[in-house]
Amino acid sequence: MPKVLAGLRLGQRQAEAEILKVWQHQLDPTITAHARPTGLRKGTLFVAVDSNVWLDEIVRYRRREILERLQNSFGRELVTRISFRSS
Repeated sequence: MPKVLAGLRLGQRQAEAEILKVWQHQLDPTITAHARPTGLRKGTLFVAVDSNVWLDEIVRYRRREILERLQNSFGRELVTRISFRSS
């Protein structure tokens, strides 16, 4: 049974669900309207951004703030970096 549960990645999925909750409640609504987390692998949170304009805005001016808020909520081990991509 533990092998089956590990195969389901329940811990990973639970962490991703918690990140989505924090993302919606802790970040500026203008950011959450244009960007959303899509996955978490090996400490990197992947985020889809709906336009190149918002991608530039977030990467230039908001990346550090977003990372710090997530790390304050989850610790520095769960989210070590963020990769933003235009969708």
